[in-house]
Amino acid sequence: MAIFSSIAKVGSRPVLRWGLIGLGLCGLVAIWYFADRLLVDRQPIVVGILHSETGPMAVSECSMIDAEVLALEQINAAGGLLGRPVRWVIADGESDWPTFAREADRLIHEEQVSVIFGCYTSASRKSVLPVIEDADHLLVYPMAYEGLETSPQVIYTGAAPNQQITPAVQWCHSELAARRFWLIGSDYIWPHCVNEIIKDQIAGLGATTLGEAYVPFGSTDLDDFVEEIATSKPDVVLCSVVGDSALAFFKSLRKAGIDPHEIPVVAFAVAEDELRHINHADMVGHYAAWNYFQSIDREENRRFVAGFKDRFGDDRVTSDVISAAYNSVNLWANAVRETGNTDVQQVRNAIRHQSLNAPEGIIAVDPETQHTWRPVYLAKIRSDGQFDIVWTSGVAVRPVPYPITRSRSAWATLVEDFHRSWGGWANTATSLPPVQAAREAN
Repeated sequence: MAIFSSIAKVGSRPVLRWGLIGLGLCGLVAIWYFADRLLVDRQPIVVGILHSETGPMAVSECSMIDAEVLALEQINAAGGLLGRPVRWVIADGESDWPTFAREADRLIHEEQVSVIFGCYTSASRKSVLPVIEDADHLLVYPMAYEGLETSPQVIYTGAAPNQQITPAVQWCHSELAARRFWLIGSDYIWPHCVNEIIKDQIAGLGATTLGEAYVPFGSTDLDDFVEEIATSKPDVVLCSVVGDSALAFFKSLRKAGIDPHEIPVVAFAVAEDELRHINHADMVGHYAAWNYFQSIDREENRRFVAGFKDRFGDDRVTSDVISAAYNSVNLWANAVRETGNTDVQQVRNAIRHQSLNAPEGIIAVDPETQHTWRPVYLAKIRSDGQFDIVWTSGVAVRPVPYPITRSRSAWATLVEDFHRSWGGWANTATSLPPVQAAREAN
């Protein structure tokens, strides 16, 4: 009888009801599981990184790649974006402007990237710009530059002229009592435009431009330029020479016996990362103007420096372009989180309103210009390859891409005239081919 009673209880309605409920719940879980796999996109988000891994600009750009990779690795370690991992494709611009343009086109149309973080020189950016605009895509450009440009398809995370160039000139006039300036730069669009901005400011200060010279892009033979400077004896030299040429310039200065206490140089394209490749003695006592230095005393910066060294080695250093590259990825990632998707146009609109507590301080994208508010720093080069900060704006400075010394149309005409006269964005009549430039550098 006990056996028959147990069978009866199993077959009772409550037991059957709970069994059906259990089966129903299992079915719902199965439906949710398969729907999640079918309807939710779990594919990696693909981004492009476009910098020079080879050629004379590799000395400055390879570390930008490292910074962008570090930021992406940290994003993936925290779970990715929108539940998806991020995958990156690195393209080598080879320090060659047409190559930059071709690689940007490949990243967009073949690799199907959601964004491109890239370029260093303005010649590379100017070459890439038509590709980005034709595809209605997104370039995040992490380098200080000459301004005189805005594009709906570009977010500029480096400095505009009023966040690097003009504060440095004013500081030289006020603190170094400089009245006689010498300008030297590489022979392409950025230094030429920067020096036009500087000359306007020097004239407004009642000071004098003693000389202006341009180094063939990629050249490391600068002795003749240094001889001119030594003969002129300016109060200060403003240097927009880039890459391997910049390192060679300071080496020539030291060889010529030019003392930074007598003729100091303020560099706009030399930072900690370039210094680690040369004898620091060549540059001790000279200055640089940037929006970030590794020596900034902030907890956020200490964490950033420690993370970079942990990933790439204790011998590595951080610099302005490294910080700007790192910030670029995080600004974009915040925009992706806000929009909930990777649609280029939606992310582009969202990134215009992003801000960060960055290593250098609070930064924010200016929605009107799509340039970034950043603090400004001037610093003196130390014997250990680091910098002692001698002046800071203290707070982030609003970007002004077009200086008020000329009309916007006048600046546009200047840029167009350079482009037309050179047949491109660099003076190819003086520039060395990438292979020859690399050979000189070695």
